Amino acid sequence: MLATRPDFVPPEMIAEFEKLHDSVSPAPFAAFEPVLREELGPLWHQRFSDIDTDHPLGTASLAQVYRAELPGGRHVAVKIQRPGVRESVHADMKLIRTLARFAARRATRFNDVIDVEAMLGVVFDAMRPELDFRKEARNMTEAAEAATGFDHIAVPDVVHATGRVLVQGLAPGTSVRDADRDAFTVEERRAIGQDLLAFMYRGYFVDRIFHGDPHPGNVFVHPGQPATLIDWGMVGRIDRPMSTSILLLLLNLAMNDGAGTARAWIDMGSTTSWTRAAAFAGDMAALVPQIATASLEELNFGVTLTAVLQHSTRRGIRTSPMVAILGKSFANIEGSIRHLCPELSLIDIFSEELIGIVTDLVREALSPQQAVRTALELITAGAAAPQQLRGVTRDLSNRDLGMRMTLNGPKNQSRPGLRIGAPEIGLSMAAALFWQHHAKSR
Repeated sequence: MLATRPDFVPPEMIAEFEKLHDSVSPAPFAAFEPVLREELGPLWHQRFSDIDTDHPLGTASLAQVYRAELPGGRHVAVKIQRPGVRESVHADMKLIRTLARFAARRATRFNDVIDVEAMLGVVFDAMRPELDFRKEARNMTEAAEAATGFDHIAVPDVVHATGRVLVQGLAPGTSVRDADRDAFTVEERRAIGQDLLAFMYRGYFVDRIFHGDPHPGNVFVHPGQPATLIDWGMVGRIDRPMSTSILLLLLNLAMNDGAGTARAWIDMGSTTSWTRAAAFAGDMAALVPQIATASLEELNFGVTLTAVLQHSTRRGIRTSPMVAILGKSFANIEGSIRHLCPELSLIDIFSEELIGIVTDLVREALSPQQAVRTALELITAGAAAPQQLRGVTRDLSNRDLGMRMTLNGPKNQSRPGLRIGAPEIGLSMAAALFWQHHAKSR
């Protein structure tokens, strides 16, 4: 993660940290051969006509990857989990959770706005499929289906998967970090960068499942070929309300609206008893204009996210734990595209993709499933109405009727029922604008 943070470490250290993504010191193949034997059987070597055990394609903390050839002549990548790594990771997770609880008890005010243990839980949940390659294989299959609509995006197909061995298609080219930018035309570089961002935006806002670790070592490019996203072990999943809040956040950034950005950020999380929403809106009014017009050469999303967190924490706004994995994913894809096409703007591409995103969301809102859900909510609300009416009548007869209104107050999740908030209103307005534009076009 430090490899994406120029605000924490100098460029020389970033260059070294980047090597830890896929270029750690390799272990000898003899350490991995027992894993192959246990997962694929004693005759595992018969599954391949050749495997290069001397020169790993990639080496990371959880696995090593080798180039191999199947009996039919097809070249594949064989990913083998490091022996004993599951136990080590689970022990690390337990230790870090203990430290987080220890820190939370001694910094209660900070924990009010940044729930470190909850954020760790989000990241750990996303990491767990990295320890079971069958889950990673399922993620790859889903991602490959989602990528079919993009001309410049590809996901390797799964040849075979067990808990600790994954055989997959071989990604052409090299990582985007090592690619020669001049080997690509300007149009090709821009098309790849735009499709990478559009694919990730669709994951955040439509599919609600996205690559959690798209750092440069996990994006392979080759002239004349689609960009290939590999390593689908870490995947983030978000629900509809959170996805809608993020969409509104980016929409307000695109519109250079600091106050709207502040409202969207608060809606992603919640307020506390000491929240100062007006002051936070002022902070965003000063920060947002610097983001709205910046290219990737001028903007580092990880640094910007930290600035927003600093302001929101200081102003008493509780941050959603999902920001942990979303921020990591967003900062990584931004860093990957910067290597290939730094002149792109995250906000410009988002603006170009917005109509398509809203179209998909409107289609989802008009689906039979959503219609059934709305009907059930109305039935539930209708069933509760007589009891609520009797209560109001009783309060009126006793002259004991009060009204309570809360503006940007703490969210109360304990009361079920229909709730129309800023995300729903904002998306409804966006949908209305879209249909108005569509009608004029017709």
